[in-house]
Amino acid sequence: MAKRITKTYDQEFKSQAVKLAQEIGGHKAADELGVPSGTIYAWVKAFKEGRLEAKTAVHTPTNALSLNEELIELRKRNKELDKENKRLKEENEFLEEASAFFAASRRKSAKNRD
Repeated sequence: MAKRITKTYDQEFKSQAVKLAQEIGGHKAADELGVPSGTIYAWVKAFKEGRLEAKTAVHTPTNALSLNEELIELRKRNKELDKENKRLKEENEFLEEASAFFAASRRKSAKNRD
């Protein structure tokens, strides 16, 4: 007889799963998260009954951004990260060149000493 594996999920995961289920539907959320759909529906039911605390994970009228505002925020953040990534790559290239220069300089000075 096969041993049944029971997964446990933390509160944050459950809250995010409920949020996703409310946005795209329980079956799609279950497929995306790799969780049985019955489990998702149980969490949604628990949330509705007040047994599962969702804190700020579920959009409410007081804390919700419209999807457009959220998209704008994410694009802005993505642009900032791209800019930082470019800067870090340039710094890395500079450090590689400097390292090669100093390594060659050390080899040259060691050769001259011999």
